[in-house]
This record gives sequence, structure tokens and C-alpha cells, in this order.
Amino acid sequence: RFIVRMMCSVLGLVVRQSDPRLRDASVRVYIANHVTQFDHNVISLLTSCNTPALSGAPGFICWSRGFMELGVAGSRAELVDSLKAYSSHGVNPPLLLFPEEAATNGRAGLLRFSSWPFSILDVVQPVALHVQRPLIAVSVADSSWISELLWTFFVPFTVYQVRWMPPVPRRAEEPSEDFALRVQELLAMELGVVSTRLTAADKAEHMKRLRHTLPLPFAPGSGRPPAARPCAGAAPADVRITAMAQRVKEVLPHVPLDVIRVDLAQTNCVDTTIANLLEGRVSFFPESQEAGSELLAPSTSQTGAAAGIQGSVAVPSSKPATKQFAKSPVERHLSLQERKRALYDYARR
Repeated sequence: RFIVRMMCSVLGLVVRQSDPRLRDASVRVYIANHVTQFDHNVISLLTSCNTPALSGAPGFICWSRGFMELGVAGSRAELVDSLKAYSSHGVNPPLLLFPEEAATNGRAGLLRFSSWPFSILDVVQPVALHVQRPLIAVSVADSSWISELLWTFFVPFTVYQVRWMPPVPRRAEEPSEDFALRVQELLAMELGVVSTRLTAADKAEHMKRLRHTLPLPFAPGSGRPPAARPCAGAAPADVRITAMAQRVKEVLPHVPLDVIRVDLAQTNCVDTTIANLLEGRVSFFPESQEAGSELLAPSTSQTGAAAGIQGSVAVPSSKPATKQFAKSPVERHLSLQERKRALYDYARR
């Protein structure tokens, strides 16, 4: 094991441990925080332990990564029963489990510990793992283990600091959930991070939202101030953006469609986009009146007030045009807020 550690140090994988005398040989379950895809390999360089494969295809890849195959693909209850049977044999090495079930950078906080690792035995030993790497992050969310391995070989060195903590026994009649929460608090205090209530499922959902978010194209002069916030959290499909853009185009025919789509991708709200265009938060070159009339052919069922409002708020084209008053005296005395409200009502139809 010492020779393997020296070979890993030559490759840039430096492993250090503090207080190795705290490691209890009678403990059968180690509990560690999860930072990288190779935490189990690093700790196995210090002591004999096995980590069960919870996901991924079994076979050569699973064996080469250092995981233990249990042959159980059922529920968590079946997994716990299998691990209990494994731990009952004294000749087997201890188990190394990661209750977070997802890797984090280890600098902000710990994910909520799952309770099933604490249902195996009544005594566990926490292991605090801290990883440092120059210039490049030690762990990138949603990255594969192959890319993590390549980055590990690319950087000059990666330092793994392993700190052994005293064993923690289960209290009398303590549920597994409370036992897991207590060990999580101890590990968080040792690492100097926050013990959060976010789970691995929450992290997976957050990464799914990031993958499905539409990229925001850059348009010169179309910046929007931070005050204009989107009305909805998630970005819709392109078909919905196009339909919403047509609704805005009916209200403001002089605004180019690409400008409308860019702002709708940010706001996801017809009313907010109309307000941004009317209040000058989005800069654009207006289309000519002929192009706007060809693109939009309003039906005769539209009310005269809506038609008068469209004519009154239309931005002139690049050529100077003479200002025209509305024919109706009621329309001429409408305030800006009333015109905007009428535009909103028309856009919601």
C-alpha cells in the first residue's frame, strides 16, 4: 500500500492523513463526505475498505474503478440486507459509504445524508475528506468520471487530506434518520461547512433545469437592466416563444421579431416584454410602417380603441414622419398608463 501511494504521488495524486491512530479496527462502517469520483480509491490507499456500486453497469468497468459488486439491483431495503450480511463476516474489509450520494466541491456545505447507511450497524466512524487542486476545481457538477480522471492527470497535483474522527455509536432507540443527521452535523463542524437539507435529488433537478435553460443570444444594445425580472422561472419551448412573440408583434408591429424573441427568452412574459419595449429598456431599430402592415393584418373585429392606441404608440421609422393625432377626442386624452393597460388587455386576448 505504501508503494502504491508513492506511485500515485509521482502521478500528482498526493494523499495525506491526520490522526491515523483514531482509526478503529473494530468499526465495520466508515462514513465520508463525497467530493470527487475517486474518494473511495484514495481512502483505500490508507486502509482496507470496500464501497458498493450503487449505480452504473457491472463488469470490468465497475471492478477497475474499485467498486464492489453485490449483485443486488432491487430496493434500498434489499441493499441494506445484503450489506448487513456482508458486515456480519469478520473477514470482510469494512464498508466505506457516502451518504450524500452525490459529489460536491466540499467548500459550501454537505448534502443531506441518506438514512440507509446508518441502518446497517449501530457504530460508524466518520471520515472528513478535504481536496485541494491548483487553478482548476476539484469537482465539476454533471461531469463524467472519465473527464474527472483526465483532469486529475492534467493538473500538476491534487492533494487529498483525510481526517479520521472518533467512532460514533447509535443512541438508545435513536432512529436512523436522527443518527444520520447527528453524524452529518459532526462532519460539517469538522470540515467547517454548512449542514444543508438539500438532497442528491435536489442537485439532479437543479442540473436538469440548467441543461434545459435556453441560451440567451447577445444582441448589441439590447441589454435589459436587472430591475426587469422574468415572470416565470423556467424557459419555455421555442414554439411557445414564437407564439408569444406573435402576440407582442400584434400589439407593437414596429418592433422586429428577433428583438421580441430575445427579450421573451429572458422574461418569458408577454406583459413584461411589452413594458420593456414601451419604456425604452430594450433598444431596437423600428421596422417601416409598410413592413409592419404587411406582416400584421388586423381583423375587423378589433375595437377602435385598440386600433387607435396602436397608432398612437407606434414608433416612427428611420425616416422622419409627421405626428398624427387620434381621430377620437377620447383617445387623444388617454394617459400613458391607460394606453399601456389597454395594450395589456389586448395582448391577453
